[in-house]
Amino acid sequence: MSLHPLAERFASVAAEYERGRPDYPPALVDLIADALGEAARPPARVLHLGAGTGKLTRALLAGGLDVVAVEPQAALREVLAESVGAERVRDGLAEAIPLADASVEAVTVSDAFHWFDHAPALAEIARVLRPGGALCVVWTIPDWTGASWAHELGTLMAALRPEHPAFDGPPWQDAARASGHFGDPREIRVTTARLASPALLVDHIASMSWIAAMADRERDQRLVEIRALIEAGETPERMPIHFVLAIAELR
Repeated sequence: MSLHPLAERFASVAAEYERGRPDYPPALVDLIADALGEAARPPARVLHLGAGTGKLTRALLAGGLDVVAVEPQAALREVLAESVGAERVRDGLAEAIPLADASVEAVTVSDAFHWFDHAPALAEIARVLRPGGALCVVWTIPDWTGASWAHELGTLMAALRPEHPAFDGPPWQDAARASGHFGDPREIRVTTARLASPALLVDHIASMSWIAAMADRERDQRLVEIRALIEAGETPERMPIHFVLAIAELR
């Protein structure tokens, strides 16, 4: 079992990912804990799948949860281990989770579920969840509203995007319903604001999979073009960022 070619390229932009991706707000962690009720009382054990550099892992730890983070790419695991401790980090895939049966109260996935092979991943997630547990899937949606360059950059990004499972594949919610393991997912949205300097915006864009997957020379040229577009226009000091949390409870 191997990673999607686009997902493999995240390792090449680990620094940009860590700088450019937004931090997860405490309100989001509170919603995850609330969804689990009594089961989420600290130190509830939570598995974070596809943990990347540990953005959500750190937020969950700050919320008092006991987190184990699984990440298949060595370069990302190194950053992750430095920030949360190597004892919390495992090498593994969603389709072959390196944990025992019924060992966690919740499984979280942040901006990564589209990389999974849905059916085996959902079966594995159900296997490691304890009765009353839940799958919590988070999506981060940048919002360029108010920037003079928003439409032009959005058009450019759409033109650059190849076929991509996050946009062109079947929704994970359909697979969750069909699996028989989970109830119907429900969604909650949290909106915050973040600083919007050109450097942070370009780092965020550089960490997007289809930009990261380009050949180095082409990627560098495109990022220069994108930065020039942003710097030539007007950018609000702070811009909205939306976090969509979908919760599917174990049957």
